[in-house]
Amino acid sequence: MDWLLISGNLVHDTIVFSTALIFAALGGMYSERSGVVNIALEGMMIMGAFTGAVVTFYMQDAFPAPSTMAPWIGFMAAIVAGAIFSLPHAVASITFKADQVVSGVALNFLAMGLSVYLTKILFNGAGQTTTLSAVFKKWDIPVLGDIPYLGHAIFEGYPTSFVAFALVAISWFVLFKTPFGLRLRAVGEHPRAADTVGINVKRMRYTAVMISGALAAMGGATIALTTTSNFSHNTVSGQGFIALAALIFGKWHPSGAMGAALFFGVAQAIKSLVQVFGLTAYVPIEFIFMLPYILTILVLAGVVGRSSAPAALGKPYETGSR
Repeated sequence: MDWLLISGNLVHDTIVFSTALIFAALGGMYSERSGVVNIALEGMMIMGAFTGAVVTFYMQDAFPAPSTMAPWIGFMAAIVAGAIFSLPHAVASITFKADQVVSGVALNFLAMGLSVYLTKILFNGAGQTTTLSAVFKKWDIPVLGDIPYLGHAIFEGYPTSFVAFALVAISWFVLFKTPFGLRLRAVGEHPRAADTVGINVKRMRYTAVMISGALAAMGGATIALTTTSNFSHNTVSGQGFIALAALIFGKWHPSGAMGAALFFGVAQAIKSLVQVFGLTAYVPIEFIFMLPYILTILVLAGVVGRSSAPAALGKPYETGSR
């Protein structure tokens, strides 16, 4: 057995499967850095996957085959849908000061039910969309992609993976090197002080939650437009909660969230490799399928209490209160 080939495929698949987690974890970071708990990452990913798949399905015949524009249009539509879908959570949490965890859980249930209901309406009672003919194809970076093993492992991938890693760098710059990032962190750490110096706490939190929804939806659309090529009730399958664990494990920092997402991506890549290389004779397939979720539980059990969340996380703020 060529273990070098297997290791190269493992790295490649890790990047593929961690991309959606990176998007969603970054989304959660913006929301929670502003002080709003976002349990609804799962629901926002579901709506992103649904919107991306449906819009791509209806757009793929509008362009000459093979269409490269249709998945991008679906991806952009998912971003808009995610931002809009996040508004109920923002209104409940920020304006009406409802329990942020309850609001997020409610949004998750709404996303699961609404997406399947609309899918059945649009696709003649089917529980999933038709398999898409226009999805993202892998890019091969010139020269670098020709490096043996390493080229396939790192420099060949879906365009969404390159976008995700670029957003990690952009998010770090925005969060720590711009006035917007300073204000965002201020309202998440000490909203009263931020309010005192003229920062509109509600506006910042609304903006952060909508950015969170847009990024999480990008993660959901990535799954639908790369690895599954359709949308069904199990397209996201708990990855929003894994992304939330990656955010906590990464200590609410862009690079930390990325590293944690890659860690969880390894578990999903192993599941894929076990099937591809026929390793089920050595490890029960049921255990491999459980691995990402087992790791999530173990990580949260070991990290919660050691990570320092933003000081005002989960605490509603009344403008002008003292």
